[in-house]
Amino acid sequence: MSQLTDEISRRRTFAIISHPDAGKTTLTEKLLLFGGAIHIAGAVKSNKIKKTATSDWMEIEKQRGISVATSVMGFNYGDYKINILDTPGHQDFAEDTYRTLTAVDSVIIVVDVAKGVEQQTRKLMEVCRMRNTPVIIFVNKLDREGRDPFDILDELESELKISVRPLSWPINIGAKFKGVYNIYENSLDLFTPDKQRVSERVEIDNVNDPRIEDAVGEQDAAKLREDLELIEGVYPEFSVEDYRNAMVAPVFFGSALNTFGVKELLDCFVKIAPEPQKVKAEEREVSPDEEPFSGFVFKIHANMDPNHRSCIAFVKVCSGKFERNAPYLHVRSGKQLRFAAPTAFMAQKKSIVDEAFPGDIVGIPDTGNFKIGDTLTSGEVLHYRGLPSFSPEMFKYIENTDPMKTKQLDKGVQQLMDEGVAQLFTNQFNGRKIIGTVGQLQFEVIQYRLLHEYGAQCRWEPISLYKACWIESDDAEALSAFKKRKHQFMAVDREGRDVFLADSSYVLTMAQNDFPAIRFHFSSEF
Repeated sequence: MSQLTDEISRRRTFAIISHPDAGKTTLTEKLLLFGGAIHIAGAVKSNKIKKTATSDWMEIEKQRGISVATSVMGFNYGDYKINILDTPGHQDFAEDTYRTLTAVDSVIIVVDVAKGVEQQTRKLMEVCRMRNTPVIIFVNKLDREGRDPFDILDELESELKISVRPLSWPINIGAKFKGVYNIYENSLDLFTPDKQRVSERVEIDNVNDPRIEDAVGEQDAAKLREDLELIEGVYPEFSVEDYRNAMVAPVFFGSALNTFGVKELLDCFVKIAPEPQKVKAEEREVSPDEEPFSGFVFKIHANMDPNHRSCIAFVKVCSGKFERNAPYLHVRSGKQLRFAAPTAFMAQKKSIVDEAFPGDIVGIPDTGNFKIGDTLTSGEVLHYRGLPSFSPEMFKYIENTDPMKTKQLDKGVQQLMDEGVAQLFTNQFNGRKIIGTVGQLQFEVIQYRLLHEYGAQCRWEPISLYKACWIESDDAEALSAFKKRKHQFMAVDREGRDVFLADSSYVLTMAQNDFPAIRFHFSSEF
């Protein structure tokens, strides 16, 4: 086996997605704990503990207890190299999460046992379905009162529109929670509420082993066997192939806060999850085991270290081997670039890497060369697709409150837009700058980061808009007639493309009817 195929088969790159508060960041931490990447788990929610979660490191995240930016973490577990992308659960940052899903081979969805499937989870599952990404579901917080596990399974199937197959099963729930039977490995794990220590495992031969009675008592043992019989009767046998083809989602139960059920999830995950897959480029399909390097930028993050004004472009390696200091073609600009200090991440601790393989995420210091969606290759001209910007739903004028700091404000806005935090439009009628976002919280984040990272102050002014849509037409006359008639509502995006700012759904529908020669687009990929 060549070094390349060997390294590819060791890689597992996945994202953890969920609704806010389902316990995603806690699960990420516990996975890192098993990988030996961190040694003490910090409780994320409690402000009494100053050691905040490893993956939430932006100031605003610590204050609010939510993840705003996607963090990338790599660690070794046994023979495997695992790359986790922790995504923001908060729906105002959905855009960031959609883009992250383009850089992973599989996904773990975290669902709160009491709340079940929530709206945000449904949306993210749609993106997984669009891309045929395999999914594993972790039902969390079993040490709290929640719903019946069978009800949860039914809800997962109907809400996420995917067949499920439990690979572990809880013994009771809430205050009476005693542990989990691991169907995948035929073993029994007993629950001891302890955040730092992993619970004990009872060695059993099969589900009829009398040691189960000794461990959980007769009544619960009988109920467990009944449940398992029902599961075997109702759900087809688990097939790894169906899971990898995104036809069935394995389900695990546990409590991430108490480090329970997490190791079972991880042990099964590394065995069944897909290694890095082929990636579609516009020109052709690229296989990970091709010798020449290729990769794409799926995220840009400014100021990972507040002391240094630098951006980092996150590059997902798609094929071949990435090497430090080797010359690579930056396809959009046609320039050859070399990277002297590429980094790999352990939350915000980063270390310089000499090489990286398909499935790995490399951080490249960016002095303004990169945009989201850029492709890097060993020389071939390739364009990786599937990194859309969606049409924003909230708009505000951004105004400078300190004329002395105009340069800082412009630079800050440019960098934040490069990161894909929001979108910037310039109104053609009055020349004012409009920021469009997916959610209200983003305006706060932008204002906070402009002040704290760039020393620039801005204020927001209301503007009532319904939607921004990109327009194009093969008929130049029709386009210019449209722009004349709608001149008050015309803007350009950062690429200089025409954008129509409709102030109501009625106006948008009328415009679509009145100007049949014009195409209206609601995502920037067309």
